[in-house]
Amino acid sequence: MRRRCWLILMDFMLLAATGVVGASPDPPILRLATTTSTDNTGLLDHILPVFEKATGARVHVIAVGTGKALKLGENGDVDVLLVHDPELEAQFLHNGYGLYRRPVMYNDFIIAGATADPARIKGSATAADAFRKMGGGAARFVSRGDESGTHQMEKRLWQKAGITPAGRWYVEAGQGMGPVLLMADSLQAYALTDRATFLKLKAKLSLLVLFEGDPALFNQYSVIPVNPARHPGIHVELAERFARWLAEPATQALIGNFGRSEFGVSLFFPNTTP
Repeated sequence: MRRRCWLILMDFMLLAATGVVGASPDPPILRLATTTSTDNTGLLDHILPVFEKATGARVHVIAVGTGKALKLGENGDVDVLLVHDPELEAQFLHNGYGLYRRPVMYNDFIIAGATADPARIKGSATAADAFRKMGGGAARFVSRGDESGTHQMEKRLWQKAGITPAGRWYVEAGQGMGPVLLMADSLQAYALTDRATFLKLKAKLSLLVLFEGDPALFNQYSVIPVNPARHPGIHVELAERFARWLAEPATQALIGNFGRSEFGVSLFFPNTTP
């Protein structure tokens, strides 16, 4: 009798160890590298639960600047990217790290600054003209300084303005957009920011939108599944499903509606009209 009980116990332990008894399968994990703006604004909290419910998957988010997100893709540390620097993204694809790039949504960049506007950028003809004025050092400028999509845009605008930013007036924060805006507010400095993050933090800021509307400030967000040929561990089927899901009419409507109830305007605009 004891031997029989012992054998039954051993059989049960073997079944449990192999996952046949008492174990529920772990949900698949999608590793998403994205920008701080999609995370800080609350957009991901708004849309990702819908994807998780539909697929049974779990999305692990790494919110960093676009440059760092692309590097995570190059290293095979994530499955899919949601980023906003078309030039860097094109290079990423050219080097074979991504399968394709699908535009998902857009907004724009603005220049925020103190009410006094010491560099007199309000009313500037172009963004490059505004940057030329800010390069005179009349007030501080707080830069992301983190190779993010926003930082890349800023560097291109300094180049167009013919300015090499340096000196006490130019502060490189090495931080995400939220901390940079708060720092600029405390210093009464200028900052280049995506509009969505500015609107999300507006109640905490004394800064105003001093320049906007230049087509050069267009801010495109795209999804890129990482190429499994580079890294066999990539969950490519789930990554591509996520990319398709972002472009579906229901998801595009979800994105387009985000922010309207709180701010009276969408924080992100879908690339396709549902």
